Amino acid sequence: MPQLTDRLSRIHDLLTEAFEPVELEISDDSAKHAGHAGARPEGETHYSVKIVSPAFEGLSRVQIQRTVMLALQQEFDTGLHALALKASAPKA
Repeated sequence: MPQLTDRLSRIHDLLTEAFEPVELEISDDSAKHAGHAGARPEGETHYSVKIVSPAFEGLSRVQIQRTVMLALQQEFDTGLHALALKASAPKA
C-alpha cells in the first residue's frame, strides 16, 4: 500500500469523520497536473475522491458536492486546488 501523504491523510480523516463512508478511495493526481494552473512543485494540489455514504441519502448531486467541499474547506484554503469527486449514497 502506498504511503499516505499529509494532505491525503487529512482528507481521509475529514471525510471519514464527517460522513462515515462505507467506501472511500482517495488518490493524489498532482503529478498528472505538473505545470498546470494551481499545481505546485511539491504536489498535493490535485486529488480524486470516490465516496459512498449513507449521509448522502436524499441529497441531490449538487448538495452532496457542496457538503463534501465544505468539509474540505480548510484544505482548499491551504493549497488544495482541484478535487475530482464521485460521491453517492449506497445503492439499495
